[in-house]
Amino acid sequence: MDSAALHATGLGLQLGGRRVVDGVSISLHAGQWAAIVGPNGAGKSTLLQLLAGLRLPQAGQVQLQGRVLADWPARERARRLAWLSQQGEADGDIAVRDVVRLGRLPRHGLLGAPDAGDEAAVARALAETETTALAARRLGELSGGERQRVLLARALAVEAPVLLLDEPTTHLDAPHQRALLRSLAARARDGVAVAAVMHDVTLALAADRVLVMDRGQLVADGAPADAALRAALVAVFDAAFSIEAVVTAAGRRWAALPAL
Repeated sequence: MDSAALHATGLGLQLGGRRVVDGVSISLHAGQWAAIVGPNGAGKSTLLQLLAGLRLPQAGQVQLQGRVLADWPARERARRLAWLSQQGEADGDIAVRDVVRLGRLPRHGLLGAPDAGDEAAVARALAETETTALAARRLGELSGGERQRVLLARALAVEAPVLLLDEPTTHLDAPHQRALLRSLAARARDGVAVAAVMHDVTLALAADRVLVMDRGQLVADGAPADAALRAALVAVFDAAFSIEAVVTAAGRRWAALPAL
């Protein structure tokens, strides 16, 4: 066993007669953000749900900070592992600030009252997602992109050492996609282990590490600069794009260009 923040060994799950996750072993490390990519039906979201404990594997196990995930009391686990689903779970006539405050529930509990530390964490999350100006508005009044940023703020407000996000760029425009990537990188620099399922390959290539899924299996795992990783990524998408180096003021980056 390594010192991973989250470690999965031999994860397997069958749904509807199909193995959607098949023998996947991965470690997520503090101080690193990993993008999980792959074609539709590759098992990305299901893998993330297994890592979060939202589904139970039929084979293998997940360990959080060296302890089997299922052995953690729910509140303690929620303090250490924050989650953003692909279909954000929050509705109704609730104010944005109160939505983000829900991220602090694992800290003070249902019967506890938020303290100054909780309110400071909420304020930081609102600022980080550029939703401070929305704090008094109701969730139902927001656009899809605004709502997504609020739900992201709720996950960030937990300030957990492990952060799992399923397609966090959904509904986000280009400036807010950029802000999200910067936020994930900053969280990782602060010692958080971050994993995000990403639909956009170019955005995924901004991560420290890319995990490539195909037909339920992890077929590649490496840094974007790794030529073998990039080749595997092109292959699982049937060469629908090429990956090219782009020189920017911040250094070399990688971009997926459609093969038209």
